Amino acid sequence: MTIDGIATPGKIIAVHLNYPSRAAQRGRTPAQPSYFLKPASSLAATGSELERPAGTELLAFEGEIALVIGEPARRVSPADGWRHVASVTAANDFGVYDLRAADKGSNVRSKGGDGFTPLGPRLIPAASVDPEALRVRTWVNGELVQEDTSDTLLFPFGQLIADLSQLMTLETGDVILTGTPAGSSVVLPGDLVEVEVDAPDAAGAPSSGRLVTRITQGTSAFGDFGTKPAVDELQRVEAWGSEEELAAAIAAGRVSAGASHAGRVGSEASVSRPAGGPGLDTPAPQAPPATRPAFELTPALRDRLASVGVATLSVALRKRGYHDVFIEGVHANGPGRRIVGRARTLRFIPFRPDLFASHGGGFNAQKRAFDTVEPGEVLVVEARGERGTGTVGDVLALRAQVRGAAGIVTDGGVRDFDAVAGFDIPVFSQGPHPSVLGRRHVPWETDVTIACGGAAVQPGDVIVGDGDGVIVIPPALVEEVVAEAITQEQEDAWVAEQVAGGASVDGLFPMNADWRRRYEQEVQGR
Repeated sequence: MTIDGIATPGKIIAVHLNYPSRAAQRGRTPAQPSYFLKPASSLAATGSELERPAGTELLAFEGEIALVIGEPARRVSPADGWRHVASVTAANDFGVYDLRAADKGSNVRSKGGDGFTPLGPRLIPAASVDPEALRVRTWVNGELVQEDTSDTLLFPFGQLIADLSQLMTLETGDVILTGTPAGSSVVLPGDLVEVEVDAPDAAGAPSSGRLVTRITQGTSAFGDFGTKPAVDELQRVEAWGSEEELAAAIAAGRVSAGASHAGRVGSEASVSRPAGGPGLDTPAPQAPPATRPAFELTPALRDRLASVGVATLSVALRKRGYHDVFIEGVHANGPGRRIVGRARTLRFIPFRPDLFASHGGGFNAQKRAFDTVEPGEVLVVEARGERGTGTVGDVLALRAQVRGAAGIVTDGGVRDFDAVAGFDIPVFSQGPHPSVLGRRHVPWETDVTIACGGAAVQPGDVIVGDGDGVIVIPPALVEEVVAEAITQEQEDAWVAEQVAGGASVDGLFPMNADWRRRYEQEVQGR
């Protein structure tokens, strides 16, 4: 296929997530871009018809800005990346969620079908537009359903080209699909989908024109010699965009509530969707815990975590849907104290005389926890927020310090508070209380999932604490969360320098496109 004289590209590379609006919808914001490939046979021109494969129900559109490479790019910098773009145009990155599981997230069949990448109809010369002033819009049956601009991108065009060109040569005619904003949803046979990319503020307001695709119903059934379409309620919610969109589609009659799975949503439209669940524009899901490489809190990673604040880490976690990871109400036993380590858990239950008689004496769970804590671990104690008694005193705190523990966190009280405050080991608690263990608690068990200060804590979770409080980070998220937090604090420090120099916060905090360009130029200049 040829569009405006550009021959069939050797490569079509698509970005998983790139618009904050879409990332918020997905419940996760990637620290760095990730990609998948689409075959050249998936290309189609404007006015084409696209079959929804027989036996499927979740064909979704994704309006995108497509970059067409001009001068080949190999190991270029982000600042030079845009120079290698010859033109931009509209693209529609269609995908079938019913085949999401077929190729373990590579999207070969879910997004690689014939006609699944309409492109065009016209090319906009890259030299005529500002890469941060492009707009993408999508209409379904004449209704505007997607609209966003390139100045909001998580990963600007130049960065994508630089990143990809580190490992492969981007050749003349190659196409990069740069991600879709929020609003992607399911289309049905008979629907008309239109995508347009334009530069409304540029001279002449250049436009790609509308890329038109009509959806039809396929009739060729899948054979028994490969993966067949399959959907569940999670995939339905992901495909439609949200539970609300799915419910609205049912109410509008676009979905038959009660039809079979082969082309319609089942009668159970209420869906519980975990934040950050997989979708067609997210990378492949991680392997089950049993097959993942074991997480290790290395000294280097510990140092990186220690270099950023709990407040910044909490922002990165909230972007990924983790809102209840604060151990509420606890404070350090001295100014400037910090904790970074992996959780070792201890659980107390409410006091009862018979249970205390059976579990409170001897080498009980509390003593075992403090006597066996390993170097670098943080003892996290569930005390149900009970401040009316101590949960640790000077002897046990000293034992944890001698064993090399990274800290102690309890949502209860601390006995011998002044003495403990003089130790090297940081202790976060609800404050002092002179009572001994048997007043309100029974030491019950160790190394189990607990609730401390309203946060779920599992053994091995990463605990970080400073003057703003204590936060719990699931091990699988540590690398991306700390990378994003470090980048954010570097940006915040630069913003603070500008404010100290007299700059207004308007447009600077957060940075608009102009301020971000100045920031990136200064960083690259260093």
